[in-house]
Amino acid sequence: MPLMTIKSSGAGRLPLTRLWILLAYLLAAPALGTEPVIYAWAEQMADDKRGHYPIELLKLALAKSGQDYRATPSKYNLPQFRTLRHLQMNKGIDVVWTLSSPEREEELLPIRIPIDRGLIGWRLLLISTKDEQTFAQVESVEQLKNLRAGQGHDWPDYPILRDNGFKVSGSANYDGLFHMLERGHIRYFPRSLTEIQHELDTHPDMNFMIAPKWVLYYPAPLYFFVRKDNIQLAAAIERGLEIAISDGSMRTLFTQHFAATIANAQLHERTIVPVNNPLLTAETPLTRSDLWFSPEQGF
Repeated sequence: MPLMTIKSSGAGRLPLTRLWILLAYLLAAPALGTEPVIYAWAEQMADDKRGHYPIELLKLALAKSGQDYRATPSKYNLPQFRTLRHLQMNKGIDVVWTLSSPEREEELLPIRIPIDRGLIGWRLLLISTKDEQTFAQVESVEQLKNLRAGQGHDWPDYPILRDNGFKVSGSANYDGLFHMLERGHIRYFPRSLTEIQHELDTHPDMNFMIAPKWVLYYPAPLYFFVRKDNIQLAAAIERGLEIAISDGSMRTLFTQHFAATIANAQLHERTIVPVNNPLLTAETPLTRSDLWFSPEQGF
């Protein structure tokens, strides 16, 4: 008995058995041409809300880039300095998001679009509840500067605060900063609007709160970075972000994630302390108002 056949759209006839083999192969094989882009947020941290927005934005940018990329989490949770080193050395990381500095822009390739619209530069003060009255009685910026703050010793925030006259102690360990605050070694830990509520929620036994009255602000570009030689990926991410800005999808994503956070911060009721950022490079897109959050302009 001859093989059953199916008519094709063109000339000729395709045996059914060969069609089944072809379909089975296509279903079993991974999508051809899909290139993984490994981002520096470990898969075991998938429930950490701090990573949700940048990961979703990266996926949005890649989807709109016109390139066949697939965002993929990294396998390892590394300290920031090791993460940046792994990216630079092409050791299993293709893209990170981090606060910019001249050194980072020199060693890596930045996509100069602030992914959180500069929200990381709006800093509320994480304090111990036993210090609530102390901070309520602070009447001047100079008084605030004389209370010791804490930051990561290799974070750009450390020299930013120090150069503006704040007393600041550094730590090599992120978790160590919360213990320093709990023990009174520092009096406050400036945290961005995008970070502070998560950190309150994840340290319920340490009796922390957000200090009344004050908010620090410095222009702080949080960029996606790739390796210096990964020009194609950088171009794809930049193209996708610009499209997302133009069609409003980036603003929509930003609002979905941060509208409640911004409202709860009650910035209009706080004293804004302008802080100079000496780490800004000449290429920082400060003149593009569409890239930066402003309490006056809203989301």
